[in-house]
Amino acid sequence: MSYSFFALLGRMNCIDRWGLMRNTRVENIQEHSHMVAVLAHALAVIGRERFGAAVDPNEAAVAGLYHDAPEILTGDLPTPVKYDNPAIKDAYKAVESVAADKLLSMLPPELVGAFAPYVREELEPELLAVVKAADKLAAHIKCLEELKAGNQEFRQAARQTRAALERLELPALGYFMEEFLPAFQLTLDEL
Repeated sequence: MSYSFFALLGRMNCIDRWGLMRNTRVENIQEHSHMVAVLAHALAVIGRERFGAAVDPNEAAVAGLYHDAPEILTGDLPTPVKYDNPAIKDAYKAVESVAADKLLSMLPPELVGAFAPYVREELEPELLAVVKAADKLAAHIKCLEELKAGNQEFRQAARQTRAALERLELPALGYFMEEFLPAFQLTLDEL
């Protein structure tokens, strides 16, 4: 028997994000998931080293890699559509749940338990908070990159993602935003 789980993960690069926006550079969910993994790892390291948090950085990175895996089957629903109406939000969560189960069914049964918490985002609350913060941070960084390229289409999204980040009560995120986020607005020669 042949299993399709990893072959489908390899197609994450076929699912574009920001579908309703004009992009100077298209971002796919594979690229986004990589950045979320990097940021989740960083937030967990900062949380552990600076604030005594107990989230495992390696587990945070893995959770970041898989956080959008169901979108391989559902596509990326734009945020304004996904969260504008509670009924749509609930229906989409149900669709994502079915997609997660379908994706997990493409693994040998003995491996499902190792991947299910990440694909379904059934994580400890502290770990989930780090991954959600990293996800929002990655979206904000994309907005900053688009603005830096002169694309004003992302102006409102940058404000909204920044406001959402500022509402999160995660000390490691505040530290990252103060110490590392400004560099994302620099040119290559300024880095």
